[in-house]
Amino acid sequence: MGNIVAIIGRPNVGKSTLFNRLVGKRDAIVDITSGVTRDRHYGTSDWNGVEFSVIDTGGVVESAEDVFEEAIRKQAKLAIDEADVILFMVDTQNGLSAYDKDVAGLIRKSEKRVFLVANKADNTTLYNSASEFYSLGMGPVYPISSMNGSGTGDLLDEVVKVLDQKQPSTDEKPDIPHLAIVGRPNVGKSSFINAIVGDERNIVTPVGGTTRDTVDTRYQAYGFDFVLVDTAGLRKKSSVKENVEFYSVMRAVRAIEASDVCVLILDATQGVEAQELNILNLIHKNHKAVVLIVNKWDLVTKETQTAEEYKKHIKARLQPFSDIPIVFTSVVNKQRIYKTLKWANDVYKAKYTRISTHKLNDVLLPIIEKNPPAVTSRGRYVRIKYVMQLKKDYPVFIFFCNYPKEIKADYKRFLENKIRSKFNLTGVPIEIYFRNK
Repeated sequence: MGNIVAIIGRPNVGKSTLFNRLVGKRDAIVDITSGVTRDRHYGTSDWNGVEFSVIDTGGVVESAEDVFEEAIRKQAKLAIDEADVILFMVDTQNGLSAYDKDVAGLIRKSEKRVFLVANKADNTTLYNSASEFYSLGMGPVYPISSMNGSGTGDLLDEVVKVLDQKQPSTDEKPDIPHLAIVGRPNVGKSSFINAIVGDERNIVTPVGGTTRDTVDTRYQAYGFDFVLVDTAGLRKKSSVKENVEFYSVMRAVRAIEASDVCVLILDATQGVEAQELNILNLIHKNHKAVVLIVNKWDLVTKETQTAEEYKKHIKARLQPFSDIPIVFTSVVNKQRIYKTLKWANDVYKAKYTRISTHKLNDVLLPIIEKNPPAVTSRGRYVRIKYVMQLKKDYPVFIFFCNYPKEIKADYKRFLENKIRSKFNLTGVPIEIYFRNK
């Protein structure tokens, strides 16, 4: 994808409502800094066939005295720095405010494409009052109602015109796997990269063309050949401060989009928390293969079945995305880090696996015959005739049957699990569709 659309503006102008409309659901990451409680929303959307990531900068503030200095300015600066397109949202009901003018001053210094979105234009009077925002000098004003959706189509028509509309090729796999190292701050991302490349620097070369301060590193050793997309070093910018969590999300979005395989690292002493679930959700939305590292395993007190019990707990927390390779590591001791690379290589190959129609049907049709879909509410028998794989850069399967709309979600999960187990697609995103035949 490679497109980030950030929604910025003062509190209570309707940013989250527009975000929810664009992505269809709410995803949140909670800032872990003491004394600050904010939701960081991010997700994916598409319009007219153009996919993009959406960031809601949020902004619950503790007091009215530092609304702009302590919340809006920092979030706006980060959004302006990282995003490709800015949706600058204002409120037609409350009219132009001094905070709107301050945000406009920040945006005016950037070279990013900005769309001035006048929200809450729920009737003709409010729609017409949006004209007062032309005084900000930000170009055309787009009156919308994020609550009922009016005006959002016209806005998105213009937004996607300026986004990168080049979609990834679905015919051939990339020459070299790109591994994104993602996770919360302080889980060991930097240490993981250093452990892999630190002793083999003579065979590590920088890859040109990287943007901003994400580090892409070519790694060739022990039969592996990867480009490591490193999202570590998130705190190097002094301007981040307490917004490090928000900044890390924006870095992770780009890294995930630029990858084939995501290595998601969590801290064994903390387990699976909300941010891992949100990052995993984003990985799956972007159709990326994934390997999960449980780092700092050396700090966990162990008994005979500790690893197995921990793995069961993780899989339960990750539902429904539980078919993922899990590697217990101690990066500081270099324990099992190369096992991680082997798994990454395996899921990369599996992601681009092409299964012949003949083989698919030979394996799956007998299973379907023994375990057919449930009879419909009208007493009809659903019969699946055959299955085929589409030419995509991740596994997509089409099942042709007589009543595709009657197949339940649990049977779809049954088929997915069978495909994963029979064709070794652990850690790989799968999509299944049913079509009439």
